[in-house]
Amino acid sequence: MERKIYSTVFALMLFFSLTITTSLKAQKAPKSEKGTSFVVSDGSQFVPKSKYPEFSWDITPVYYHFGDMNRVLKPEEEEFISKRTTFITIEKSHAFHELGATELGARHEVKAFKKLNADTKLLFYFNSAYAWPFSSFNKNFTTEKINKHPRLKKFLLVNKKTGELYSRSNYIWMTYFFDVLNPDFRKWWVRKVVKGVKISGADGVFVDQMHGFYYLRKDKKAQVEKAQGELIAALRKKLGSDKMILGNNAADVKEVFPIVDAFMFEHYSKAVTTKENLLKEWGDMLRVAKAGKISVFRFGCSTEGTRLAKADKALKEAEMPKLAQEQITYYLACYLIGAQPYSYFQYGWGWDLEDGNLVDYPELEKPLGAPKGAYKRLCSDKWEFTREFEHASVWLDTENKTAKIDWK
Repeated sequence: MERKIYSTVFALMLFFSLTITTSLKAQKAPKSEKGTSFVVSDGSQFVPKSKYPEFSWDITPVYYHFGDMNRVLKPEEEEFISKRTTFITIEKSHAFHELGATELGARHEVKAFKKLNADTKLLFYFNSAYAWPFSSFNKNFTTEKINKHPRLKKFLLVNKKTGELYSRSNYIWMTYFFDVLNPDFRKWWVRKVVKGVKISGADGVFVDQMHGFYYLRKDKKAQVEKAQGELIAALRKKLGSDKMILGNNAADVKEVFPIVDAFMFEHYSKAVTTKENLLKEWGDMLRVAKAGKISVFRFGCSTEGTRLAKADKALKEAEMPKLAQEQITYYLACYLIGAQPYSYFQYGWGWDLEDGNLVDYPELEKPLGAPKGAYKRLCSDKWEFTREFEHASVWLDTENKTAKIDWK
């Protein structure tokens, strides 16, 4: 009798054990197309898509974005970058003088980087606001040619007060502004972006300047935002779901947020590196991660208030790598405090290849490990923050712009 009771009890214990185990297995993160998942700082799960680059917390995950207007990269330069990242955008004017069109420069680099590492994801650059004349699609948007192409001229934004085309002077070109409210322009733009991605062999596109110049026509702000959303929605449809779209400074553009896969936070001025804005952006990075999307936290080291503030070009070029090394701890800490799965760090002092892309930063090679939780704010009325990683302790003061990272 006792033996039967023990057998029954054992069977019941085994049943409940298997039930609990099955239940716990069911609560684990679902496997992604890549076969893995990551924990977001709020405890939720980030499940990456197969089109995303590989992600790891082993060392600081970095993203590269560069171009050299004069030439393609040298093999040793490609190897240097390939050892540090699998996530790259080829900038708008790359190899323009050597090959004649940026989509050809992008194609060269896609082939080169894929040969070094087939898992590398590369993006083709195209601007949705400025008609940069570096691609073959935009070659007629110049002061010498635009009047010979009336159809293309209708794609450009006109200053109603002067009757002239809006423009800005960059490099040796006068760059015109696209008018996103023109439906013919939107159709044309989508076709050209898709063609650029196809020619280059890229894994998607980096879309720059997603504001549609609403600030030049504030009475039409709602219309512009709607048109911008329609533009990106049409791009997604034509480009396909297997290609990535990375939008610059678009995390707050509600019309495009559901459509794109990734967002860059480009810290291009003091206005967006304030303590208040950094705090907001850490919340944005969490929101982006919870939506299963990618973040790129981009910083450029600054000469303001330094020994190079009034230096000539030659001295700046010689000394900028050293200055960048002196400033990297603060900017890296700004990233680490808010970093989420599939958040990437980008650092330099410009968009040209020579602006920090070939500098070796030892901090970016040190073991990091996954975060142990969300960041902590030491006092609600102070601007000091801390966060623990497996192999690093981060302390940041955004009011006094100081930071310390203890590598374990």
